[in-house]
Order: sequence, then structure tokens, then C-alpha cells
Amino acid sequence: MIFRERISLITGASQGIGEAIAREFAAEGAAVVLVDIQKAKLDEVAQKIAEKGGKAAVYQADVSKHDQANAVVESVIKEYKKIDHLINNAGITKDGFLMRMKEEEWDAVIAVNLKGIFNFSKAVIRSMIGSRYGRIVNLSSVVGLMGNAGQANYAASKAGLIGFTKSLAREVASRGITVNAVAPGYIATPMTASLPEQVKTAFLGLIPLQRFGEPAEVAHAVKFLCSDEAAYITGQVIQINGGMYM
Repeated sequence: MIFRERISLITGASQGIGEAIAREFAAEGAAVVLVDIQKAKLDEVAQKIAEKGGKAAVYQADVSKHDQANAVVESVIKEYKKIDHLINNAGITKDGFLMRMKEEEWDAVIAVNLKGIFNFSKAVIRSMIGSRYGRIVNLSSVVGLMGNAGQANYAASKAGLIGFTKSLAREVASRGITVNAVAPGYIATPMTASLPEQVKTAFLGLIPLQRFGEPAEVAHAVKFLCSDEAAYITGQVIQINGGMYM
């Protein structure tokens, strides 16, 4: 178990990629801290982890709220004395062509997808610096690299996340902290399940591997970036998209 005695905080852990990461880390011995706005779903994930012999704690929070992020991190550090891994996974979409996009749709996506990463990274960084150890992995998207019509807000948030990742990596590398991003392509999650069938078919035609990814495949990459084997990797964006964008 490579994460024995590690404390791993995962936002957006109630389903999809976040849940897969939480379960993967728990299986490797980490005590996982599950953060999401959907508490009932978090409780279900925590129960699944417990049934497999893992350890999970549940914290309901809106990642876009600075005070809520601080409160979660303060509580976790009080309980566990440290946070070793921060996985910034929480994200939402509110798609639409820019000419019809409402200001509140833009603001909501930026608040969760980008400000949420600022909130939690800022909250944990002092503790990681004190420990002279830490792993931060931010969930970007293939859309943040290549763009996508009807997703200007989402693409902007995921592209901004990459700039944030590279900048923070430079700031904290000397303290033994690595900061990386992963950029999934089309992954079979509740978020992508709601897309129209014609959109799914169009996406499939762009993927050389001719299939959609699974949440566990993203979780495996995140696990590697948080492992000792990845200690010399920082400021990078790992693409997990089946060749959809190269």
C-alpha cells in the first residue's frame, strides 16, 4: 500500500472521476477526505470505501466559497495533523454558445472550476510547506487545451487551471511540493452521460483508440503523480484522452 499513513483530500468526490480517485487512494492505504456539496452521495462513497476496509471522512462544502474551504482544511489538519495530497477535482458545466450565455452561467463555472482550486490550494499550502512535502493534482480537461464550441466558460476555467498549476509548481518546488494537472478527454461519467447521443457519436469519431475512457484510468494517473515514483515531475499536464488531442 503506497499511501499508508497519507492523508488525501479530494474535492468533487461524490461521483465519477472524484469517486474513482477516492476509492483508488483508499485501497492504497490513504485516509481519504471526501469533499463535495452533495453530502448524501458522499456518504454513499464513504460507505463503499469502509466496506472494503478503507478509511474515509466526509465534509460537505461548496468549493467556490473561500470560508468553507478554509473551514474544511482547518478541521482536517486538526484531526489528522497534516494533508499530504490535494486533488482538486470539483467541476461543473453550464454549456451554451457565447452569444446566448448568461453572465451567471459564466460566473458559476469559473467560481467552481477555477476559484475552487485557488481556495483549496491556498488553504492547504501552508501546512504542506511546514511539512516540506505535498502533492497537488488539478483536474483540467482536453477542452482546456483544444477548446470546444459551446463551452467557452468551461474551456476558460480548465485552461486557466493549467496556468495556475504551472505557476504554483514554480512557487513551491523548493519545499518538496509538486503540482501537476491531468487533462482527461471523454470519460464515461454522470457529467458526460447527459450529452445527446449525436454528440457522443461525434466525440467517438475523434478518438483514435475508438472508445471512451473510464474514471479508473484517470485515477491511476493521479495516483502515479502522488506517488514517490513521480517525485521529479512537477508543473506538467498529463493528457488522458485516447489520442483525441495530441
